[in-house]
Amino acid sequence: MHENVFIMDHPLIQHKLSILRDERTGSKQFRELISEIAMLMCYESTRDLPTREVETKTPITVAKTRVLAGRKMAFVPILRAGLGMVDGVLSLIPAAKVGHIGMYRDPETHKPIDYYCKLPADLNERDVFVLDPMLATGGSAIDAVTRIKEFSPKRIKFMCIIAAPEGVKAFTEAHPDVPVYCAGLDECLNEHCYIVPGLGDAGDRIFGTK
Repeated sequence: MHENVFIMDHPLIQHKLSILRDERTGSKQFRELISEIAMLMCYESTRDLPTREVETKTPITVAKTRVLAGRKMAFVPILRAGLGMVDGVLSLIPAAKVGHIGMYRDPETHKPIDYYCKLPADLNERDVFVLDPMLATGGSAIDAVTRIKEFSPKRIKFMCIIAAPEGVKAFTEAHPDVPVYCAGLDECLNEHCYIVPGLGDAGDRIFGTK
């Protein structure tokens, strides 16, 4: 496994992931679980944020405490399934800005097609978290990060919920400098480029479409 790939095996994440995979889980619960898992993953993936010491007056005395050291952040979901992760991460970091990259997979070639891109103007001042529940072939994630790198952000991290080995390999070869955080590393891709065992089509299950 590449040194920049982090599998989040926290018991709460793994428990929620088990319910997420279940074919009986409906869209409402699926959306809630995606958001909750994203929030827990955000908590873990921001462990390296720098802090600085300040003085805070408590009701008793003055305490030396720590706050974030002015680090600006942005979340960029890959449309449409990435939208399901946004509320969860914003609940932890509400001051972050949100950009959007729209891509879909050509059903014949399985390659991503870019149709929308709207990013914060000051992206060069920010740490960027790219969000997509699934890292399958890696094509969309690779293209999204390539586009974001054009804006020279301070750092980029990629956060997904389930990854296939093929996608991890392709992504880390294309962007070895970008850490990958995922909750589950699955077995393989099938002939239709779906992750096995996976959880089906994340976008369809989030939005109740087929």
